[in-house]
Order: sequence, then C-alpha cells, then structure tokens
Amino acid sequence: MVEYDFSGKVAFVTGAAHGQGESHAVNYAKHGADVVVTDICEDIESNPYPMGTGDELEDTAQQVEDEGQEALVIEMDVREEDEVEAAVEQAVDHFGRIDILANNAGIWNMADLTQLDEKQWDELIDTNLKGVWLCSKHVGQHFIDRGDGGKIVNTSSTAGFTGIPGGGHYVAAKHGVRGLTKTLALELAEYDVNVNTVAPTGVDTPLTAGMMEAYGEETMGEMIEVTGPFNVFGDGGMIDAQDISDAYMWLSSDAARYVTGTTIKVDAGFTAK
Repeated sequence: MVEYDFSGKVAFVTGAAHGQGESHAVNYAKHGADVVVTDICEDIESNPYPMGTGDELEDTAQQVEDEGQEALVIEMDVREEDEVEAAVEQAVDHFGRIDILANNAGIWNMADLTQLDEKQWDELIDTNLKGVWLCSKHVGQHFIDRGDGGKIVNTSSTAGFTGIPGGGHYVAAKHGVRGLTKTLALELAEYDVNVNTVAPTGVDTPLTAGMMEAYGEETMGEMIEVTGPFNVFGDGGMIDAQDISDAYMWLSSDAARYVTGTTIKVDAGFTAK
C-alpha cells in the first residue's frame, strides 16, 4: 500500500455505509485522516436493491476508529440541500474543518429510455449528479471561506464515456459528473482546490450484487458485454473497491497537486478497446 499522509485532515465521504464509500472512508483513516461518514441509510423507491443501512454506516465508523482516527456519523440524503448544508455545518463545527470531499454516493437501475418513468429518472439523476453538485457547493464554499485549499474527488464511471442500453439515465448522470468536475476545477482553481473524477469499471460491491439479483445474471451479462467489466489483463471478473480507493487516495494527496479537472479511469482497459 502506498503511504500518504493525511494527518490533521478531515475527509467527508458520501455513500459510506458499504461498497466503495466504505473502502474510501477506511483508507482515508489508514492514512491518518479523521472521517465524516455519511449515507442516506434508507431505500430509494425506484431502486431495485437494498441501500446501505444505519448499522452498516456505524460499522464503517468503527473501522475508521479501529485505525486510530475519529469518525463522525451523519445520516444525510445528498438530494436534499438542507440536509447537505446541515451535514457540512455539523462536520465543520465538530472538526473545525473539511479538507477532502469524496463524492461517492450513487445508485444504478435499468430501463430503456422509452420505458423509463419520470420518478426513476429523477431519483437517479438527483442522487448521482445533483448530489455531487450540492455537496461540492457547500464543501466548496467552506474551502473558499477557509482559504487554504482542498480536494474534491467525484465518482463517474466507464458509463461516463460510453452508452449503455437500458442505462441512459445513469449514462447521462455519469457524463454530467465529468462535465461538472471540469467546471468546478476552473471555478475553484484560484482557491487552490483540486477537483477530479475517478471512473471505475464494474466493481465488486453490494450495488453490483444487488443489480445481479434484481435483473438476473443473463440481463446483466448482456449489459456487461457492452459496458464492462472488460479486462485487458485476461483475469475477467470485477475489480475491487480498494482499486478505486487507491485512485481516490492519490487524487486527495499532495502527489496530485497539479492534477485538476481530469478523470482517472480505473477500468482494466475497458475504454481502450
């Protein structure tokens, strides 16, 4: 494991109850950061699989504390500005600062665009895109007010570079995250804030397992043929959440101080084909 030093820093992680968010939170702690762990901790109606729970969020916090760092648990819906604003204020009141925003929260479901209903569109776009903006808005303003820089890392996807039959709303959101990242990077550059995106291929998480259970292996297999997890290394299967966390750690560190407005693909070569 590469060693980074986040001593004295505070990371604010969304979607931290399980999966990639859990991994990011624990990795920040391993490298010395205190961590604000947030999650909605309830199901979203149009989503076909269970979301993270309060118990899982508490477990993430315990893992952070097991690394010798402090965790602050906040149940928060990234779609609701009042909840985001209150969570950021609570984190700043508690720790005195936020240094890193990890915009990880996201959902995924499927329907052809001609069959997609408005609620399904709205709930996914609001979670995967609006939530990134809202968290970036309020943490970004904290960075501006504090005046000594910061890091924002967002999660896009290989779907931010391709189309997915049955996943047009997800594709729209993930393309949008990349555009939002570029604009935020330009707007926040004068305040020494780096803003970047990580684009994973298929990752072995509860989200992916939930999709398999909800839609069936045959349907998901057909989709995977189109979108990944394509793996040029020949070992097949999905990558680990740790692989995404490694990219998050680098982009959050001083080693990436001149990297901003870009997307790091952790896709096992999928977008190279």
